[in-house]
Amino acid sequence: MVAQEREFTAPTVQLLTPEGALRPSPEAEAYLPLIEALDDATLEQFHRDMVISRRIDITGANLQRQGQLALWVPSHGQEAAQVGSARASRPQDHIFPSYREHIVGMIRGLDPVRILGLLRGATLGGWNPAENGNFHLYTLVLASQTLHATGYAMGIKFDGASGTGDPETDAAVLVYYGDGSTSQGDASEALVFAASYQTPEVFFVQNNQWAISVPVSRQSRTPLSLRGGGFGMPSLRIDGNDVLVSYAATRVALEEARAGQGPSFIEALTYRMGAHTTADDPTKYRTDDEVAYWAERDPIIRYRAWLESRGASAEFFASADEEAADVASDVRKRALEVTVPTRETIFEHVYSEPHPLMVEQAAWLQAFETGFEGGAA
Repeated sequence: MVAQEREFTAPTVQLLTPEGALRPSPEAEAYLPLIEALDDATLEQFHRDMVISRRIDITGANLQRQGQLALWVPSHGQEAAQVGSARASRPQDHIFPSYREHIVGMIRGLDPVRILGLLRGATLGGWNPAENGNFHLYTLVLASQTLHATGYAMGIKFDGASGTGDPETDAAVLVYYGDGSTSQGDASEALVFAASYQTPEVFFVQNNQWAISVPVSRQSRTPLSLRGGGFGMPSLRIDGNDVLVSYAATRVALEEARAGQGPSFIEALTYRMGAHTTADDPTKYRTDDEVAYWAERDPIIRYRAWLESRGASAEFFASADEEAADVASDVRKRALEVTVPTRETIFEHVYSEPHPLMVEQAAWLQAFETGFEGGAA
C-alpha cells in the first residue's frame, strides 16, 4: 500500500489586501464592526506606531554596527502584527514578550532605551513590569515565556481576576513567540496547561517564516494555527501584515479570555525582512525573490494606502515621519549615555529586604576584585 500525500490547510483571515483595499476574506467579515467603530485618531495611531517602530529598528541596527550595542534584534516587517495585537490589549492585561517585541513594549509604556541598554549589556535585570504596563521581561531562552505566561494566567484565574463579568477589571495574558519557538517542548507544555486549566490567555505566534536559518516548512507540515486546535482551543491564522485584522482578532480573543472562555491561539503570517539578529546573515539561506515577494506586502505601505483612500492628508504622514525621526534621535542620544551599573547592583534586589547572605557575597566579590588590583605581573 502506497502512502498518499495529505494536504493540511487553514484559511488566512484578512481585512486589508496587500494593495491596501479593505476587502475582508469571508472569515474576516465578523471583524468589520470593530474596525468601523474606531475613530480616526486611533486608526492614525496605528500608523504612527508602525513608523516609529521601524525607525527604532533602523537606529538599533546602526548602533550595533557602530559598536555601541552587543546585538540588535530586528523587527522590520513585523510591525503590523505587533502594533495591532498590542493595541488590542487593556491596561490590566499582562504581556509576555520574546525578544523582538520592541514596539509592544513602547505601547505599554516601556522606554525603548531600556531595551537598548539590555542589548548594550548595561543592565542586570531589564525592567520592572509593574512600572511598565505589565510588560514582562525579554527572554532569549526560546519559548520559556510561554510557560511563564501560562503560570501567570493560571494565577489570574485562581485569584478570580477574570471571568467576573466586569471588563474594567477582568484581566488576561498575551504571550508572543515565533515559529521557531513552536518546536520547543516548553511551548507544547504551556498549551497543555492552558487548555487543562482554561487560562485567560492568548498565544500569539509571529510566523516570520524563518527560525534563524530553518524555514517553517521544515518545522511543521501543517499550518501552525492547527496546533491550537490539537490542544482543544480556538485557533486562527491571520495575515500578520494587516494591522487591522491583527487588532480585531486579538481584541476578540482577549475579550473572550477575560470573560472566562479560556485560551486561544493566533498565528500571524508575517516576514522578517532583516536578519534574525545582527549576528546573522540571511543572504546565506534566503533568496532575493522571496524577500522581494514579501517586500510587496509591506505592512506600512499597505496601511498607508488604505489611510490615503480614506482621505488622510500628506501633512499627517509627514507629521508621523517627523515624530518617528525625533523619537529615534532621542533614543539614540540617551542610549549612548547609558552606563554600566555598579557592582553592588547585583545584590540589591535578590531579596526584598537586606539579607546577611547578600552582604557576605558582596564582601567576597569586592575582596576578589580588589585582589587583581596592583598584583604581581
